Amino acid sequence: MKAMILAAGFGKRLRPLTEHTPKPLLEVRGKPLIDYHLEALARAGVKEVVINSSWLGEKLEAYLRDGSQYGLDIAWSREAEPLETGGGICQALALLGNEPFLLVNGDVWTNYPFEQLLRKSFEANHLAHLVLVPNPEHNLSGDYCFIGQHIWHDGEVLNGVLEGPVSIEQREGRQSYTFSGISIMDPQLFTGSISGDAFPLRDVLAPAFRSGYISGELYQGDWCDVGTVERLDALNR
Repeated sequence: MKAMILAAGFGKRLRPLTEHTPKPLLEVRGKPLIDYHLEALARAGVKEVVINSSWLGEKLEAYLRDGSQYGLDIAWSREAEPLETGGGICQALALLGNEPFLLVNGDVWTNYPFEQLLRKSFEANHLAHLVLVPNPEHNLSGDYCFIGQHIWHDGEVLNGVLEGPVSIEQREGRQSYTFSGISIMDPQLFTGSISGDAFPLRDVLAPAFRSGYISGELYQGDWCDVGTVERLDALNR
């Protein structure tokens, strides 16, 4: 299975750090964020990785080169201007091929075992599988809820079909969780999307949710959305 790392954003909430450094190269404990992903993907057995680049993309490409230092083959999907999450993936499909691929946001830090996703097989008609985490302080209302058939362990939902996004009113009395930025995507999810258009990933997820074509799992290990200077500082501490 190929993997894609989303790395083309401006990193506006991390300014001034990202004025001269692309967000994936910001360091956590002395190592760039993206190194953690690439090393983990290589350990899991991934061989080919697609990375989209835009803002300060030349610095990112100069640092990562062809990926051989990680034991990987990196292909670059270059965007003149950031195409948002959905648009970036859509443009990269020519490099990703026709099979499901592992997707990781470049601005999260985690020890999630990617090999667990590589072993994941889609159920009939499923177009995406999302890894969820307990809601962090900056997203206490969460993103998605589990519905349908669940797998339970020690009282915790580990796997099932997802419903979302749902309103706060709809979540009353039900546990919601936050999307970690880690998933498996089937290219068919983007059927009808136009390469080169900018759009968020939620635009293609929404109709798939309504059709019950998205599954999810709960991960309770280390994870952080490194979206602000404060969160980066806290992670380094």
